[in-house]
Amino acid sequence: MLKSLHIENIAVIESTDIDFTYGFNVLTGETGAGKSIIIDAINAVLGERTSKELIRTGCDSALVSAVFCDISDYSKAVLRENGYEEDAEGNLIITRRLTQSGGSIRINGMPATAGILKEIGRNLINIHGQHDNQSLLNPDNHYIYIDRLADNSKLLDSYYDEFHHLNAVRKELAGFETDEAQKAREIELLNYQIKEITDADLKPGEAEELKAKLRLAQNAQKTADALKTAYSYLNGDEENDGAFSGIRNAQKELSGCEGDEYRLLEQKMGEALLNLDDVAASLRRMFNGDEASLIDVGSLSDRLDTIYKVSMKYGGSEQSAVEFLDNASKRLREIELSDEKIIELSAELDASTERLVALGDKLTDSRKSAASSFKNDVIGILRFLNMPDAEFDVSITKGKYTRRGCDNIEFLIGTNAGEAVKPLSKIASGGELSRVMLAIKSVLADNDDVDTLIFDEIDSGISGRAAEKVGHQLKALSSSRQTVCVTHLAQIAAFASNHLLIEKSVVSDRTFTAVKSLSGDERIKEIARIMAGSNLSDNIYKSAKELLERTF
Repeated sequence: MLKSLHIENIAVIESTDIDFTYGFNVLTGETGAGKSIIIDAINAVLGERTSKELIRTGCDSALVSAVFCDISDYSKAVLRENGYEEDAEGNLIITRRLTQSGGSIRINGMPATAGILKEIGRNLINIHGQHDNQSLLNPDNHYIYIDRLADNSKLLDSYYDEFHHLNAVRKELAGFETDEAQKAREIELLNYQIKEITDADLKPGEAEELKAKLRLAQNAQKTADALKTAYSYLNGDEENDGAFSGIRNAQKELSGCEGDEYRLLEQKMGEALLNLDDVAASLRRMFNGDEASLIDVGSLSDRLDTIYKVSMKYGGSEQSAVEFLDNASKRLREIELSDEKIIELSAELDASTERLVALGDKLTDSRKSAASSFKNDVIGILRFLNMPDAEFDVSITKGKYTRRGCDNIEFLIGTNAGEAVKPLSKIASGGELSRVMLAIKSVLADNDDVDTLIFDEIDSGISGRAAEKVGHQLKALSSSRQTVCVTHLAQIAAFASNHLLIEKSVVSDRTFTAVKSLSGDERIKEIARIMAGSNLSDNIYKSAKELLERTF
């Protein structure tokens, strides 16, 4: 439950602390005192979207902090799933700071996002107000109430899984069910594409290898000319004697000289001739056996042209063309086997449809059963809430199969004796809607895992005896859930076990709002103020006191 709320610099509230108790808590105060601001602050701490307009004028930031205790096992599980735990005392502390540029969120001191906070918050508090009445008027939402009461969550999961599977099978089947002419055209195209790529015999990386060989072949003539020239420098040609001839002549000249030093030079020249002979032999082998000269440049160019054309046509590279071939071959096999696949998928579609219908029927039966008891329970509470002639019904008719079942569900109501029930949206007044909502929430209370229920001005459009009955019902509801109500009616406020007064004051041209818990004479005076405004006569005071005494 919500144990306490601390607010700083939210609109007209500079700083206030509010302590809530288990049972029935009411918030009262004059119009404009800040009751709606407190609801806004609670919404902020539950992860709802906020506006920087909430920050008090002249302040850079605002802060809301809430302490929860005795939270449900379900809420604890949601906390753990999101990586959070209660503190050592079993409390959950949520703090949200708002700034002009954004803000921050902490859960038990650890940082959190607004998304995580909203997921956790929806299990801690439900706030019901006039927007809930609008939800109640929309028939598209009525199945939610019935399914919650019927505890249909597991059945709905099974139904949705089958619904999703059926649609997947239907989609796959539609992909195979084409007319024969279209199928023949696709087969012809696939065969042509497969043959063209297969004939090209593409291998990833082949083009680069061929380009390297082509470059080598294109340089072959230049290499051959260099080899010939080098060889002629050594052996000579028609115009030059060559290096061999020059060295031999030099050696011959030295042979006629006497002395060891000349013999040494002659010997070195002989060794040079041997080395040059080896070089000349290598040049001759390279020239006669040059690999580049054996490359067929024309064949290389033709092969590269084939690779380029096919690659560009099927993706831009050899790899993409190979992948296209794999996919085309797979698609061709699928088409060739499509008749068998269509039979298989059609059988599965029939089986899935049968399963879905069975689950849908089971869901319908569950909803009808829950709706019957729900109708009677709501009527009982409406009668208690001073609507003695009210008739309530739940219409369940067969509709299209959707992700939530095959039922059209709508709440019907008749508020006057003898008149037929009609759609809730067409007959109920604001006050009647408030009581219908309270009746529905009361019936659903034991099927809801939320710890705290907040009713914001549920008393709209009612007064007198009806208001007293609403107060009594809220009090009864608070026996199983912490209940908080913002009200303008004394008949409701008198039932509270914790009465909180919201007071507004003006100091130095600034508005300030404070919240305090009332008891004894202070509470009697507030009840009297609600009943009669600022004119507090002895009779009004006495009536207020009697009202409080009567509600306990």
